[in-house]
Parts: sequence; C-alpha cells; structure tokens
Amino acid sequence: MYTVYGMADSGNCYKVKLALEQLKLPYRWVEVDSTQGGTRTPEFLARNPNGKVPTLQLEDGGYLPESNAILWFLAEGSALAPDTRLGRARALQWMFFEQYSHEPYIAVARYIRRYLPEDSPRRAELPNLQARGRKALGVMETHLSTELFFAGGRYSIADIALYAYTHCAADGGFDLEAYPAVHAWLARVKAQPGHVPLG
Repeated sequence: MYTVYGMADSGNCYKVKLALEQLKLPYRWVEVDSTQGGTRTPEFLARNPNGKVPTLQLEDGGYLPESNAILWFLAEGSALAPDTRLGRARALQWMFFEQYSHEPYIAVARYIRRYLPEDSPRRAELPNLQARGRKALGVMETHLSTELFFAGGRYSIADIALYAYTHCAADGGFDLEAYPAVHAWLARVKAQPGHVPLG
C-alpha cells in the first residue's frame, strides 16, 4: 500500500489523491501542514530533502516526491497514461506547461489570497501573477477550443495535472467564466468516474 504525505488543501497533493482514487489504488494519507512547518522537520526531510508535499512512500519503503512524477509513476500502464508515443509526449508537454507556465502564477495567487493576511507585502505580486495566470488560461482555452482533453484524445494525467489548480483558480482572483472552453473541460473532468473533490 502507498502512503501519501500531503496537505489536503494543496492542488499538487490533490493531483495524487485524484489519480489514486480514479485508479482504485489503496493508499494511506498522512496530513502534513506545510504552512505550519510540517515539511521542515528532520523526520520529513529524511523522506524528502526538498521539504515539499506531496511525497509518496512506495511499497518498498522508498520515497518519490514531485506531484507530476508521482502521477506518471502511478499511471504508467493504466488508462490514465496515453498509449502512443506521441500521446505520452503530449502529456509531458502539458505537465511541463503546468509546472512552468501555470502553477507558478495561478497556484501562487491562490496561496497569497488564501493564506496571507490582507496587509501582507506579497499582495503586491498579485497583479503580475494574475496577468501571467490569465496568459496560461488563454493557452489552455486555445487548445480546448478544438480538443476535449489535453493528450492522446482522452482523459489522462495531463488533465489531472492541469485540473488541480485550474478548478479552484477563482481563489486566486481568476474569472473562469471568461474561458468557456476551459469551463466546459472542467465539467468533463469533474464527470470522470472516481472523481473526488479537493480537500
């Protein structure tokens, strides 16, 4: 059985939970509150020296960090992984996009608005984060205007990776109604068998 060290309100951790639930894999969840220093303890750093959640404990006792690496590990050989070479490359393309062009803006804007006080100096970052996040949503909108999902012509871990923070982007001040194709895709993802909510 797998053990997930994660924080329930984290989109990156939610990716792992959603994949495990949809793959019907047994797992144990250990809540680690990174906002209260839970990832900086010697015990946690022995599992993941980078001090971040999620971290997956494997059945052999080893550990695998990084949400998208965990998604790939869990999905390999399953219906959540595209079955062609190009499909797998497209999944990676969108998973890299999520980590470099999407998550740093949409997730960080959410974090600032959700966890930091109104007088936090970091709130000055929000206009730039929101502008960059809207650009990412625009890229997704263009793709989804002609495709139902992100890779291989069907629902996959690429969709899980992008859904995690997109579906709660309003927390970061993003108006998803401005992206009708993204909005429709969110509904398709939510309708997938085994879907569970964030939290």
